Amino acid sequence: MEFRKMRRSRQQLSKTECDAILSVATSGTLALLGDNGYPYAVPISYVYADGRLYFHSAKTGHKVDAIRGHDKASFCVIAADEVRPSEFTTYFRSVIAFGKIQIIESESERMYAASLLGARYNPGDDAGLQKELEKGLSHMLILRLDIEHLTGKEAIELVRKR
Repeated sequence: MEFRKMRRSRQQLSKTECDAILSVATSGTLALLGDNGYPYAVPISYVYADGRLYFHSAKTGHKVDAIRGHDKASFCVIAADEVRPSEFTTYFRSVIAFGKIQIIESESERMYAASLLGARYNPGDDAGLQKELEKGLSHMLILRLDIEHLTGKEAIELVRKR
């Protein structure tokens, strides 16, 4: 599948810059095809590893129904959003990942992704993480977005500052 090229290519971030943003940000917006063909976008925490995005979820709900109905998704992270009123602009940096999302069934991959998520949001507490996984992993879904296309963009003012 061919993805659309960025219109303002001068503002495009490199793959390395996109990876760096995904590696340090803590949340973004997952966009899915929801009920009655309406887009459904939900803010969500994630972890980026091995070129994939991992999320955790309750076992039921709008997000899960949307994923089961349609496996294409996008995920957007905003790394900078500095409003400059006197310049009538915003100094922004953002990344959008496009790909296929799925519910992970493999117990070993579920444990791997849940461990990554736990370590990301509660670093240094291996004992607490293990206890939480033993208690809660069976009550959650683990989702994986396999990235097919990754693009990032920044404000032209930031490009000029380089």
